[in-house]
Amino acid sequence: MLKTYSYTNLSTEEIDKLVLRNSDPNQSIQSTVNEIIEEVRQKGDSSLVNFAAKFDQVQLDKLYLDKAEIEELALTISRDQQRALEIAFQNIHKFHSVQNKRERVVETMPGVKCWREIRPIEKVGLYIPGGSAVLPSTLLMLGVPARIAGCKEIVVCSPPQKNGKINGFVAYCLLLLKIDRIYLVGGAQAVAAMAFGTSSIPKVDKIFGPGNQFVTKAKSTIQSLTNVSIDMPAGPSEVLVIADDTANPAYVAADLLAQAEHGADSQAVLVTTDAEFVNRVNSELEAQLAVLPRQEVARKAIENSYAVITKDLKEAMQFSNLYAPEHLIIESDYWQTITSLIINAGSVFLGHLTPESAGDYASGTNHTLPTSGYARSYSGVSVDSFVKKITFQSISEEGLQQIGSTVEILAELEGLQAHKNAVSIRRK
Repeated sequence: MLKTYSYTNLSTEEIDKLVLRNSDPNQSIQSTVNEIIEEVRQKGDSSLVNFAAKFDQVQLDKLYLDKAEIEELALTISRDQQRALEIAFQNIHKFHSVQNKRERVVETMPGVKCWREIRPIEKVGLYIPGGSAVLPSTLLMLGVPARIAGCKEIVVCSPPQKNGKINGFVAYCLLLLKIDRIYLVGGAQAVAAMAFGTSSIPKVDKIFGPGNQFVTKAKSTIQSLTNVSIDMPAGPSEVLVIADDTANPAYVAADLLAQAEHGADSQAVLVTTDAEFVNRVNSELEAQLAVLPRQEVARKAIENSYAVITKDLKEAMQFSNLYAPEHLIIESDYWQTITSLIINAGSVFLGHLTPESAGDYASGTNHTLPTSGYARSYSGVSVDSFVKKITFQSISEEGLQQIGSTVEILAELEGLQAHKNAVSIRRK
């Protein structure tokens, strides 16, 4: 089951290798992505139809579903399922709605006023993964903050199912978000289509959403080729669980498998202060895997995962910060003693009764998070991701006299006479 390492016995090089994931050393993924991007750029809609046949095994007559088709599909799910999506929508909206805050005007000197104002990004593209698991929750996680931010145009792309449509859960989320069209495009080709625009799919200003390594690579590549930005390099999902002898091995195994079932390229890491605890978790993994519908996928991910033994919780946190996990779960009675040590993590789950799946669906926090170590420098998606903050300033006559000589001196020492003149001509 989980390969086990002793943190004390690992060299710096071994730790660096252990925390590295989803690399592309032979550039094979990059090469494939480059070809897809170029084909979409050159051939537009026709390339998307061809890719749907190749990758999704479906022949599309058109690349989108409209409002009437979405409403019809939304009716195929039960009222209990609708209500669960409504509760998730409400909690996500409640958490994100407090993020849209106005900032106060600051008078840096008498007569010199500076402030920032929020403006929504006008056109955003949301990528909703399909493949082995369709994720309506991701549509809520991206669509809710986009709506709160006030984005004028929200373009949604998701791979088509075998019947050339989407499932009823995604359709119902579209209704909750008041989005009237969804484009049936997946993978790197969806990213390219939103970046360049096609006859059917509008060009956007920023692309959001998690995906596999091909989607992640496409987003990074598009950002370097165009003026379209991305939320973050959000690739295959991962979790790191810190546990001590107060933890329940059944809970820990369940949390590890919750990530493992996302895909074979997902990773689930256990960091524990108790070597014997790993054996107990391994036993639970076997028992729980045996009854999982997606056990084949989860088992491959577990084979790609491992456990690290540390001397105490502080050392466990040290390793966690090096790994910089997308999801960090601390299953210990003493979690409050180490939360101040958390430096790198996408989202944190504290205590024995806080499973990561609560955050994936309905607690309110966003589940679109940095993976592959990018939590060292990226935050998860929020309302801030969908807005720009523009600075303003206004200088009165008094203010110009207060700040004028300072600007003139600084411009002169940099040898920029026109900069100085722009102040001097006003002071005269």
